[in-house]
Amino acid sequence: MCKISGVIIKGKQKGRTLGFPTANLVLDDPAIGSGVYVGKARFDGGEYVAAIFVPEKRDVLEAHLLDFDGDLYGKEIGVEVGQKIREVVRFESEKQLIDQVLKDLFLIRKAKP
Repeated sequence: MCKISGVIIKGKQKGRTLGFPTANLVLDDPAIGSGVYVGKARFDGGEYVAAIFVPEKRDVLEAHLLDFDGDLYGKEIGVEVGQKIREVVRFESEKQLIDQVLKDLFLIRKAKP
């Protein structure tokens, strides 16, 4: 399990527009490959199960915190990257992407990292 921490930065906000906002961290750990992972996120004394996405460029880590609603910009966060559940896939439509994210979240909830 890889662990990274840092201050949350503003991304392109694509996840937010699709209904899955993410906390974005600059990724400088070459050990973390691209893909979708099960994970945990910790900040302000709380712990959340997280769906983690690392794009093919591997320049940022995006964590969608399950059952969290709030603003995290500028906060320090720690993320544990667990089991990889799939590779990066390009989708032909936003609907296909949303459907896949919902499937990913179902698997991540069952895994309970």
